[in-house]
Amino acid sequence: MSFIIKELQTHWNVVQPLISIRNENEYDNAVQTLNALIDEVGTNEKHPLYELLDILGTLIHAYEEKHHPIPDCSGIDMLKYLMEEHQCDASDLHELGTQDTVLEILKEKRDLTIKQIHALANRFHVNPSVFL
Repeated sequence: MSFIIKELQTHWNVVQPLISIRNENEYDNAVQTLNALIDEVGTNEKHPLYELLDILGTLIHAYEEKHHPIPDCSGIDMLKYLMEEHQCDASDLHELGTQDTVLEILKEKRDLTIKQIHALANRFHVNPSVFL
């Protein structure tokens, strides 16, 4: 048992910031780490870091539920809100494709892709889940 404790102590300085989200700075760091894990691990459940991705996602979700509750609205409604807040229109959202593509998305004639969701999350500095 003392071996396990020594191993934990050795790695605790690296692990502790990942599992402790007490303020906005720690939240931002956790989201950045989660995004990096998503890029590395994806949906590969056999990847050695998959469980860390899952745990970190759960911790971030719990923090968001408490400190950043998402209003009951669709991803497109959230996109429209963020566009209004950032004073942009369909022609500004090049990361989604052509202006016609953006208009189809806004009219809910086309769904957002995972790539588009991540691009929007990066642009507006929000968690990708707000667009789901």
